[in-house]
Amino acid sequence: MKTTLGADEIRTMLPHRWPFLLLDRVTELVPDKYAVGIKNVTISEPFFEGHFPQRAIMPGVLIVEALAQLTAIVYCSGHLARAEECGAGAALEEVADHVGYLVMIKSMKFMRPVVPGDQLTLKSSVAAGHGVFSQVKVSAHVGPHLVAEGILGVTQAQPEEL
Repeated sequence: MKTTLGADEIRTMLPHRWPFLLLDRVTELVPDKYAVGIKNVTISEPFFEGHFPQRAIMPGVLIVEALAQLTAIVYCSGHLARAEECGAGAALEEVADHVGYLVMIKSMKFMRPVVPGDQLTLKSSVAAGHGVFSQVKVSAHVGPHLVAEGILGVTQAQPEEL
């Protein structure tokens, strides 16, 4: 299993597409456990047209979504790793069914605004699990500055199973 992923590999693993694909690169990856990713924030992002025209700020909910997408990579990579261990193999295209779903924002704090030109370093670490539900510690930094942190709840269950 690769420990870094580029934009093309991310696009293959996740079902999200522009303008909602919010993850540019994965720089560290331990399947089912931990990942670090990058989101380059550019002035051409469509949400900056309305949030806010006079002072562009990345909406906090989209920072949460970027963290959730990184968390999906943690779980998708786990599926790939288990398939490799079994000798079954799995194509990147097949893992989108194992992306998981965000079911809870247990806590989230935003410490400072994220603006065009910033590079978000995103971190996602599985903290605890019970059955198909897990709690994931997440954080986002711009350089050395913590801009957001919290705990998300995710599930591997399909929507019809919830």
